[in-house]
Amino acid sequence: MQYTSHYQSPLGGILLAADDTGLTGLWFEGQKYFARCLEREHEEKETPVLKETKHWLDIYFSGKEPDFMVPFHFIGTDFQKEVWKILCQIPYGKTMTYGEVAAQLASRKGLAHMSAQAVGGAVGHNEISILVPCHRVVGTGGSLTGYAGGIDRKVKLLTLEKADMQSFFVPKKGTAL
Repeated sequence: MQYTSHYQSPLGGILLAADDTGLTGLWFEGQKYFARCLEREHEEKETPVLKETKHWLDIYFSGKEPDFMVPFHFIGTDFQKEVWKILCQIPYGKTMTYGEVAAQLASRKGLAHMSAQAVGGAVGHNEISILVPCHRVVGTGGSLTGYAGGIDRKVKLLTLEKADMQSFFVPKKGTAL
């Protein structure tokens, strides 16, 4: 059974979802792929995991890096889960390119190469925004592309984390718009 709760962030309303294992979803209202993994039958209930997630978000949106993490229950393919685990290792205020994530995944699997586009698909379908920091993944050359929550939110999240924004740009066309 999944449980849901709502959180009002400085960047808009957020829907949280969790089950007995951990957090299963965190979506900005109206974002691309909103609540895609949410079970049809779910219950609005303030569980310990959802309460802990709200506390984490309070700290995060105050401009500080939380010193704890809530348990996750990833719902996706094995490939997606591997990519999401790499995202969890990107430090607060830092970024990686899709190509760097792909290279790290290829190295872990003992492969010579991994498709950055395949990684981009997994990053784009991340169900646990912010805590699994897909906003920290950028295109080669600093293109701020591919955030389901919207490019404006991606910029605001990176700015909140005091990431060095000098080399980043918003593309005129593409998935970020």
